[in-house]
Amino acid sequence: MEDVLIIQQMEILHAEFVNLLAEEKVEELASMYSLLCRVPNRIEDLYKLVEVHIRSHGATAMARNTDQLSNEPRSFVLAILEVYDRSSKLINGAFKGDHGFATAMDKAFGHLVNNNAVTQFTRNSAKISELLARYCDTVLKKSTKNPDELELEESLNRVMIIFRYVEEKDVFQKFYSKMLAKRLVAGLSASDDAEATMISKLKAVCGFEYTSKLQRMFQDIGLSRDLNDQFRTTSPTTVFDFEFIVQILSTGAWPFSERNNLTLPVTLERPVNVFRDFYHNKYNGRKLTWLFNLSRCELSANCYKNKYILQVSTYQAAILMCFNTVDVRTVSQIRSEVECEQPFFNQILLSLLKVKVLVLQDETEEVDEKDLENGSVNVKLNFAFKSKKLRINLNVPIRSEQKQEEDATNRVIEEDRKLLIQATIVRIMKMRKQLKHQQLVGETMQLLANRFKPGVAIIKKCIEILIQKEYMKRDEESKELYIYVA
Repeated sequence: MEDVLIIQQMEILHAEFVNLLAEEKVEELASMYSLLCRVPNRIEDLYKLVEVHIRSHGATAMARNTDQLSNEPRSFVLAILEVYDRSSKLINGAFKGDHGFATAMDKAFGHLVNNNAVTQFTRNSAKISELLARYCDTVLKKSTKNPDELELEESLNRVMIIFRYVEEKDVFQKFYSKMLAKRLVAGLSASDDAEATMISKLKAVCGFEYTSKLQRMFQDIGLSRDLNDQFRTTSPTTVFDFEFIVQILSTGAWPFSERNNLTLPVTLERPVNVFRDFYHNKYNGRKLTWLFNLSRCELSANCYKNKYILQVSTYQAAILMCFNTVDVRTVSQIRSEVECEQPFFNQILLSLLKVKVLVLQDETEEVDEKDLENGSVNVKLNFAFKSKKLRINLNVPIRSEQKQEEDATNRVIEEDRKLLIQATIVRIMKMRKQLKHQQLVGETMQLLANRFKPGVAIIKKCIEILIQKEYMKRDEESKELYIYVA
């Protein structure tokens, strides 16, 4: 009976299966699945059809509003998850979660996450990792729209659905690390528990090494709180009459670097010196490097009609405090007092001119960096400054800083990949002692698959570097055979 009704009608059933799949008629597909399950080895032919369908549907969904998806992390993540949810409903509803169909979905979704209209539009396969990291930043950053703990947990679980399919997990790590660092330093995390939960989820997928620096950042913030408490109880309060908080960040754990010199105003220099003496007395031999590019201040502005609180960077504070005793200064005078490097100084000064806290002497409406090339140009306080807000955030990202950060991140990713490939090759050769070229390349790619997908060309280049460093050598009789040098 089954031979007549099923096996001999397979061609017709396959054609109907394709039609039902195109319209995603779950009930009809479920009936056909139950029918075909009665015959051995007939379901396997349908796995590929389902994989092709999900890939096609996903590609079409991601091709809509490609420009928006490439620039808005939330839109991108929601579009990907919509495809995932629809596919999961199909697999679980029509095929009862059959392992073969679930595997077909995994293959299709893995391809969709790493190869879609966004990667083609941006010509950057790493864009997916960056967008996912930026979405995490949006979810975990403090805002007026933060969900409750349960909703936040669900959002993180949804993020991890996509993350498991991402091939270039090292790129995600770099962007996530930078954004986490900024949240912690600026106190912008919506929830410490949510931050810790996300790190635990990443650790479960990628291991301890992947998240070790992220966990060290949390430890540093906790230790800094304790250190500030000790500083307040042991240091004389008469030195300064304002709140002064220092965060001690371990070198190597945080993705920050020192940028641009700055001479602090005396008011800010006093607490810095007091803390430096306190720290060196407590930890003899340690060196402090001040990261003024990450520091921020709140200045009370009493020179305007209303009293404003200006939230500024340390560089902006240094420039504004030049006007504590005089109303007008030349560009050269300000520059020599703060001793900040060009062109960064001009961009900081320009940020204050554009919001009209300061103005040029001739009060031109449009100001650009060319106006500041002449050091004799006068800059003065704008006593007519007005704002609807009494607390004003002037500490917006500087264009050159953002560009430098993106370039630095990409450079770090490339360098870290080379070092990781070399370390992996050495580990393999140390264990195997001898190995042919193709086997070494294959094992290297397999071991690194959980972090990123290395190209054959970069692996070859790293092998040559290790040969030059005498970690390994080619066999004299067979150039395809490598020998580990102890």
